[in-house]
Amino acid sequence: MKVSVQCVSKSFHTKEGMKVDALQNVSFDVFEQEFVCVVGPNGCGKTTLLRIIAGLDEPTSGRVLIDGEETKAGKAGLIFQEFSLFPWRTVIDNVRFGLEVRGAEEDESREIAQKYIDLVGLTQFEQTYPHELSEGMKQKVAIARALATNPPVLLLDEPFAFLDAQTRNLMQEEFLRIWEKEMKTVIFVSHNVDEATYLADRVVVLTARPGRVKTVEEIRFERPRSRTSHLFVKKREEILKFLQKEVRLV
Repeated sequence: MKVSVQCVSKSFHTKEGMKVDALQNVSFDVFEQEFVCVVGPNGCGKTTLLRIIAGLDEPTSGRVLIDGEETKAGKAGLIFQEFSLFPWRTVIDNVRFGLEVRGAEEDESREIAQKYIDLVGLTQFEQTYPHELSEGMKQKVAIARALATNPPVLLLDEPFAFLDAQTRNLMQEEFLRIWEKEMKTVIFVSHNVDEATYLADRVVVLTARPGRVKTVEEIRFERPRSRTSHLFVKKREEILKFLQKEVRLV
């Protein structure tokens, strides 16, 4: 088992002192090299769950294990919606940032960074600054930076949410190409059922807040997947029905 989420609950207190239960008794496992998507209604704790898996937040109760050990910050690679690139650094210097933090020599960090720049298809953009890139290219830089540190698990928080529909579909295809090359274990948070059905081996559906595991759906058909195929449409509709019941409760 690569990742084990065990009975995770998380509660917050607002400034007014009101208790908010974000997650309640969430449990699921992720296998080595598996691609798992997590979907659920707005406000159901998807991002909170991802931050707990990343070791950035502590659960109120329960625990998360990665490779049999309790998770901690820096254990997993995390990619946010906002890219989080340093505007004053070039593409190659953004990609090698995590390696620098870990103390890698400059020559080594540049060699590794170049490998992942090439992998995501940004060769010849090494000296370009973020403001000179398209939104899709910025996300590719973020993916390359996360991969460069060779994390055991890659976590993505709705990374394509702000892209237009055409670019989003292209980035989904591109990310699958990268995943099939690197075969990382991936947990991918999405609010888009079509995206989850296209990408995942399994889809974890969370309930309305407090988020609990409503169902885990296996996507059994092979890649590349056609969004117009009978199998795809049927599975997407099955997941959507689970989700729509929860949305009505919000």
